[in-house]
Amino acid sequence: MVRTGPTSAARRTLLWLAAIIIACTLAVGGGVLAGAISWAPKLGLDLEGGTQMILQPKVEGSGAVTQEQLDQAVAIIRQRVDGSGVSEAQISTEGGKNVVVSMPGKPTDEERNLIKASANMNFRPVIAASQGPSGAVPEAERTPEDKLPVPTAKPVNASDPNWVDAAVMKEYEATSCIAPLTERPTTSDADKPLVSCEPDSGIKYILGPVEIPGKWIKDASYGLQQGAQGATTNQWSVNLTLEKPDGAQAFKEVTQRLNGKYLVNPNDPQARFAIVLDDSVISAPASMAVITDGQSSITGNFTEASAKALSDQLKFGSLPISFDIQSETQISATLGLQQLEMGILAGLIGLGLVVIYSLFQYRALGFVTIISLVIAGVLTYLAIVLLGWAENYRLSLAGVAGIIVAIGQTADSFIVYFERVRDELRDGRGLVAAVDNGWARAKRTILASKAVNILASVVLYFVSVGSVKGFAFTLGLTAVADLIVVFMFTHPTLMLLARTKFFGEGHHFSGLDPKQLGAVPLYRGAGRFRTPAESLEVAKGKNARAAGEAERRQTIAERRLAAKEKEMAGTGGRSNGASTSGSSDDSKENN
Repeated sequence: MVRTGPTSAARRTLLWLAAIIIACTLAVGGGVLAGAISWAPKLGLDLEGGTQMILQPKVEGSGAVTQEQLDQAVAIIRQRVDGSGVSEAQISTEGGKNVVVSMPGKPTDEERNLIKASANMNFRPVIAASQGPSGAVPEAERTPEDKLPVPTAKPVNASDPNWVDAAVMKEYEATSCIAPLTERPTTSDADKPLVSCEPDSGIKYILGPVEIPGKWIKDASYGLQQGAQGATTNQWSVNLTLEKPDGAQAFKEVTQRLNGKYLVNPNDPQARFAIVLDDSVISAPASMAVITDGQSSITGNFTEASAKALSDQLKFGSLPISFDIQSETQISATLGLQQLEMGILAGLIGLGLVVIYSLFQYRALGFVTIISLVIAGVLTYLAIVLLGWAENYRLSLAGVAGIIVAIGQTADSFIVYFERVRDELRDGRGLVAAVDNGWARAKRTILASKAVNILASVVLYFVSVGSVKGFAFTLGLTAVADLIVVFMFTHPTLMLLARTKFFGEGHHFSGLDPKQLGAVPLYRGAGRFRTPAESLEVAKGKNARAAGEAERRQTIAERRLAAKEKEMAGTGGRSNGASTSGSSDDSKENN
């Protein structure tokens, strides 16, 4: 039989929290035993040091590199480095001629090749595409070996389905374009078909060989589309200009073939061409007209932001720049372990002050605060280690600062909760009822406060760059950990403590002694209840200084009203006594 009382519910909640911590600990322990991670979090460039590479641009032909091209190259390299999971890498230009990449740890050969490679932008025709987001086909449902496609003839163009053989079909069915994504090579053979994904939509494609390389893209821009009469519409479009004569001629031949398929069936996937950057599809528009002059316009459900993003990608991807690694050196921590130690010391001092205040203010109840802070710290630590394993997250000094700031925010939650409970005790309620009523009032305040913290952290994370992201991330992470601890440890623990003799009877050192809090019970005994005057004294006792200041600033009318209320309260007390006395006298006379 399942118990459903508040005590059982509190115990179940505590067990769930213990299960979460044990599961995370076992996951980290498994990673340590497998040699994939260590018990220590991964550190960022400013705390651990790393590798600095100076990249010298290499331009095809005899052209010189402009500052704009370098800035675009920096944006591309940053996308690649962030995409590989390395956090807080520093990428900048140097002297208007080189690019400097500083990243934590030691890069692998694959990361080096990814950084120094030129952007691989090209156009490929679509041979087949899924109808929507597509994951990997379960192995039991994949096409049997004897039914895999076998080309019947040599392909006559890049859209020919004869490019799809057994190997391509196997790769297509095994590829997932929704989480968990299948890892795919970032450099493919331009003369062979490609299985690719469109990350934004999750659509999976089989693409033909490259027909238009990115070097033929002369320019790309975005703007509002113009109608047939020349009037501007409210639809955004991306304008593409190809080099002449090679690019324009090749685009004419491609659009002639694809547009023929579009006129027969507008929904035919083979009427589309895919714009591919680093082997990922960024857009796959249909060819709705034959483009003869190399000037085309890509339309769709663009917003201004998405049209600008596609325009930038086309321009960035068309950069004919690759890089040589001019030098690669190991750099030490820019701030060093000394600063990290100072940050940890600052955190310990702040934690110590919080502990002293909690014990001074809340006596034994302060130990609940201390244990809650320890659990919040453990959850944050396990989350950082696991994120370092799964997402290569690295803790920087800014992230340490976010954790230190969060100590005070975490203590805020407990103070709000405990003070609500103590207010309920001052109003004359028992501890069990005070915990229930206090939690109902404090919960709304805590949720509102943490929602603001998390919202601010999310906004700061997405609009900032560099180490500020680390600060925002740990600030949001600790806010989530604080909510977990308050809901799954602090409140259930207080529910259980309220039913113990030490806290329930208001021991002097419990921090919840009604006499110390100045509480006046609602029922005073012998048929007598708390009077309004006594309630007023309790209210003053909770904040005597504020009450005195408010009384000093009263207007004449307010003073007269307050005096009248006091007089009525006093009269009420005396009349009750007279009535009681009179009743007694009447009783004597009757006897």
